[in-house]
Amino acid sequence: MNNFWIGNGFCQRFNFISGKCRIFAPMNAKELEKKRIAVLLSGGVDSSVVVYEFARLGLHPDCFYINIGPEESEQWDCTAEEDLEMATAVAHKYDCKLEVIDCHREYWGQVTKYTMDKVRAGYTPNPDVMCNRLIKFGAFDEKRGHDYDLIATGHYAQTETDEEGRKWLVTSPDPVKDQTDFLAQIYDWQLRKALFPIGHYVKDEVRQIAEREHLVSAHRKDSQGICFLGKINYNDYIRRYLGEKCGDVIELETGKRIGQHKGLWFHTIGQRKGMGFSGGPWFVVKKDVAQNILYVSHGYDPETAYKQDFPIHDMHWLTIPQQPGEVTFKIRHTPGYLPGTLEQTGDDSFVMHAKDRIHGVAPGQFCVIYDQHHHRCLGSGEITVI
Repeated sequence: MNNFWIGNGFCQRFNFISGKCRIFAPMNAKELEKKRIAVLLSGGVDSSVVVYEFARLGLHPDCFYINIGPEESEQWDCTAEEDLEMATAVAHKYDCKLEVIDCHREYWGQVTKYTMDKVRAGYTPNPDVMCNRLIKFGAFDEKRGHDYDLIATGHYAQTETDEEGRKWLVTSPDPVKDQTDFLAQIYDWQLRKALFPIGHYVKDEVRQIAEREHLVSAHRKDSQGICFLGKINYNDYIRRYLGEKCGDVIELETGKRIGQHKGLWFHTIGQRKGMGFSGGPWFVVKKDVAQNILYVSHGYDPETAYKQDFPIHDMHWLTIPQQPGEVTFKIRHTPGYLPGTLEQTGDDSFVMHAKDRIHGVAPGQFCVIYDQHHHRCLGSGEITVI
């Protein structure tokens, strides 16, 4: 990834992965000096480099560590203590104040409730998506963020402002780390306050900066668990609140019972790994919540594992409502974008017509909508029962 001259000025950056030019908008120190800025500092390498990005401009924003750890932290093997130590070291290195904000009650009362309600109903929720809306840009804003003009995070995302002054969420040049899909449910007022100082970098560049600046978090592994919850295993998280509820596993095509599951909430549509049934491979293709039955199909690529058209409801637009038509989209956090046509069927109801059949479309997932060039993230809606 290199800066280079194009057109009338030094204003572009070439993505050698995709072969496309992206607008490169470094932070403007003079403009930011007039703003009150809060940095959400988690102790990871990404948010640590965010603080560095301000410091190299001579700015020392206030930093905040959001605490949402579970009550029984020793049982959950939570990394909160280590996270806070790292955050404290980074804030001290760059002469920034650090304040701990307790959002424990809000997280477990809102994000956890959302997650458990969805999985209990047989859906596939995304806690990280709702954490951004309800906690990072929600509860934090209610507690302290309202005192600041901008809230900076370590997300791999960018923003741009159009000629009419509207702010858009824009994808990162790193196709693997891009996190616009996790931000696609935030409100417009939250987007207006959002600042993503490392969004124009790819992950390797962020690591290189952290190593060069000798940041304590330079070699920390990326979090693979639920947002903010460190090493907590997702199934353990679900089991803690819903327990187990055994039921039959049935082959969809034949009606043959092949085994028993411990709870529908431990499985998602399209799942293949971790099934534990002989004679596989098996794909999860359907859930009957009322009868507590898990339906599976046999084979490496069964027809029943694919969908091409699926309904979306509660469509949430980030900047302005979009007209139906050709778009690109994602249904899970993957590097690729899928082409399709969005058809409106109601005030906030749509049907996505994918160009090709898609594996593992599951009710409860967010379908994240982008423009045809997957540059701007337009919004998202929840996939309904299919």
